[in-house]
Amino acid sequence: MQIQINTDNNIEGTEAFAAHVRAVVEKNLNHFAEHLSRVEVHLGDVNADKKGPQDHSCTMEARPKGMEPVAATHKAATSHAAVEGAVQSLANLLRTRFGKLHDRKGAAALPFPEGEL
Repeated sequence: MQIQINTDNNIEGTEAFAAHVRAVVEKNLNHFAEHLSRVEVHLGDVNADKKGPQDHSCTMEARPKGMEPVAATHKAATSHAAVEGAVQSLANLLRTRFGKLHDRKGAAALPFPEGEL
């Protein structure tokens, strides 16, 4: 699973912050890793220099192998909180998507071998 991190001009994209984001994504999406080709993380500061309760935004897009991409967005007071919220939402979306494919009777063939979910 490849993790790509993008920031806008108002977020300082240091290597330490990128390592933190990668660690959070890997920790929360590790059990889906073999089914995902890439996770894109987009971070932005909505109000630039102003502070507020929903100032930072994180959108995460996961690209499951053989399926349409799914995305989740979370807004919070800090970039760290926005990343945590977005990865939790994305994990829930993936769990639902893979669960529906796995549990349906007569469902189409999965894009990955049975029993690997």
